[in-house]
Amino acid sequence: MDMGGHRFFSKVPEVNEWWEKMLPTQGAMPYDDVVLERTSTTVTGGPDPEKSDRVMLRRNRLSRIFFNSKFFDYPVSLKFETIKNMGFGTTIVVGFSYLKTVFHKREEKSLEDFYINRFGKKLYSMFFENYTENLWGRHPSEISPEWGAQRVKGLSIKAVLKDIFGKIFNKKNRKVETSLIEEFAYPKLGPGQLWDLTASDFEKMGGTIIKNAKVVNVIKNSNNVVIGLVYEKDGQRITVNGDYVISSMPVKDLVVGMNDVPEKYVKIAEGLPYRDYMTVGVLIPHLNLKNETKTKTIGDIVPDNWVYVHDRNVKMGRFQIYNNWSPYMVKDIEHSIWIGLEYFCNEGDEMWSMSDNDFAEMAIKEMVVLGLISSENDVLDSHVERVKKAYPAYFDTYDKMDDLRDYLDTIPNLFCVGRNGQHRYNNIDHSMCTSFETVKVILSESTDKSSIWNVNTEKEYHEGK
Repeated sequence: MDMGGHRFFSKVPEVNEWWEKMLPTQGAMPYDDVVLERTSTTVTGGPDPEKSDRVMLRRNRLSRIFFNSKFFDYPVSLKFETIKNMGFGTTIVVGFSYLKTVFHKREEKSLEDFYINRFGKKLYSMFFENYTENLWGRHPSEISPEWGAQRVKGLSIKAVLKDIFGKIFNKKNRKVETSLIEEFAYPKLGPGQLWDLTASDFEKMGGTIIKNAKVVNVIKNSNNVVIGLVYEKDGQRITVNGDYVISSMPVKDLVVGMNDVPEKYVKIAEGLPYRDYMTVGVLIPHLNLKNETKTKTIGDIVPDNWVYVHDRNVKMGRFQIYNNWSPYMVKDIEHSIWIGLEYFCNEGDEMWSMSDNDFAEMAIKEMVVLGLISSENDVLDSHVERVKKAYPAYFDTYDKMDDLRDYLDTIPNLFCVGRNGQHRYNNIDHSMCTSFETVKVILSESTDKSSIWNVNTEKEYHEGK
């Protein structure tokens, strides 16, 4: 079972072409059928997932907010069900709160300002404030607005309304904000399948991958050029030489593990914050949540991929339903549900230091509190995973990140890519684009790395394609 959920969606042709080359998308079929059945007789123009593992499934996207034991659309929509769940009085307050921001915008000094400007203070306090603090361990007023600009981009009540009316009037070629996408592709056996195949293909072409090893030092010469690195494997330290270093490791560890770095930049790197992540996969025979949507599913479970938990009575941040990512990741799809409970923490804190059994027990108790299951005895099996530095954070020394970037760019043959390599909360396709751009720069023998760092910094990078 792959413990991670990633939506494979991009408006960048280069990314889509590469995905299609590695894992062709299954043939066109009605999306309801994809959720309802493991396969369909209407598959055309693509691999049949019943016969081939090397395939991307077509999936419906549904991620909702769970608040006050009720489901709300994510992003929040303005339909009758939302008004009913919030209550008419609260809806009126939300409306006037948003109107206030239309005529009076805050100076965006923090993520709190960013959210209030786009959703109003009332909606912010209901759906953003507590969840964001749970995610980052900091109040939104302490976090840079740049995180919102990157991840939320053009999403706002205005964007939601525009999307709603675009659907109503069947507007052709309507621009859809990234957070509003309704469908995506997904590897049959989970996201890790793509990288396992990539590694296998690379080795078949003669490439060498050193696994289960830890890079501990990047060596520079007197001309500030990287000449090699040192890694640990099986208790030994081994040095290798190279012409280029493309690093996706946390930039914090990269700088601290490099020789002759000025103290100014070492301090910036040491102060870069991260948020770590723990998840427990729980196998249950039944989920108490009732499917009140029009989407049919196997076992009539709720059709959500992710559910964002905004309940202040639990520590849980999200849960995901693996059955809805890919039915092929669940052995007995007809009679069991794999659900992943997600928690945000810091390495070494109280939660991180819990034993696997204690952590699983705590999470399962929270399932009962939320009404996902009736009793802890309902659980058939569980499995815990920890992920260090899962989320690069936008506070502490992050405001000096541009200075650190400028220094790293003085090392001509060092290239920083990916989410942790650039300390930027990128999606999977953004991260891939940084690597694509790196290859282009190397092949062109250019010294200008700006195209690599500029991936996902423009508002229109995705939406305008």
